[in-house]
Amino acid sequence: MSNVTSLSWLKENLGDPDIVIADCRFQLGEPEKGYSEYKEGHIPGAVYFDLEKELSAPISTHGGRHPLPEPEQMAALFSRKGIDHSKQVIIYDDQGGAMASRLWWMLKYTGHNKAAILEEGFSAWKKKDHPVTTEIPEAEITQYIPELNSGMLVTAEDVKESIQNNDVLIIDSRAEQRYTGETEPIDPVAGHIPGAVNEDWQNRIDKNGKWKPAKEQAKELSKYNTDNKNVIVYCGSGVTACANVLAMEETGIKPKLYAGSWSDWITYKDAPLETGHKS
Repeated sequence: MSNVTSLSWLKENLGDPDIVIADCRFQLGEPEKGYSEYKEGHIPGAVYFDLEKELSAPISTHGGRHPLPEPEQMAALFSRKGIDHSKQVIIYDDQGGAMASRLWWMLKYTGHNKAAILEEGFSAWKKKDHPVTTEIPEAEITQYIPELNSGMLVTAEDVKESIQNNDVLIIDSRAEQRYTGETEPIDPVAGHIPGAVNEDWQNRIDKNGKWKPAKEQAKELSKYNTDNKNVIVYCGSGVTACANVLAMEETGIKPKLYAGSWSDWITYKDAPLETGHKS
């Protein structure tokens, strides 16, 4: 299966015991809203993943606003939710795939290769009159054994070393005005990592919030598909960048994620920054 699948495929395969459905709806700034909406209605069998309580570690001095949990924490979480390496995991949200991509990335990072996001969110599922329930399932606890793909992840130190390296391409996944530093509604410092180019993650979805087809993604991302460059992707806190990582993986690019992203970068006093467009 591709990293992206359709609502119709999931509808046809509802109830399959080898599939775990994950609901990742989450509203930044309204941390309880996602779970509240889940309780009001979700895809039958779906288990809920909370971005800040489960898909992130506690905030500390460094690590950004949504620190990446340690691998053993990820493994314990996936075990509690009924995921092991034999399960096909189908992930959805209602935020254009941004939150779903975070879980997809964490699974892939820990060696799980059977995860996909839905190309449309819960609202589209409901609009098509597909089954919805308020019944909260009890996950069958498994044993998830992580097999780390350590090459998928970079640290702030790695990024610092990459700034002067012509063999590395750094991609900022935030909206253009945050990249240029014209506005910064979330973090205390505006701007971007020196040398980074801007590729807004929202380019991965169409005007209706549907994930663009693989061929269209490949065409739009082809400029980053270069054999002689390593690609590092970041965003504000390492969440929405995962949408770009997923799309790039679909097109043959193998990017690395700077999980702490901008909100981590600015916690280092010696970290350089730029504003405006890349010259």
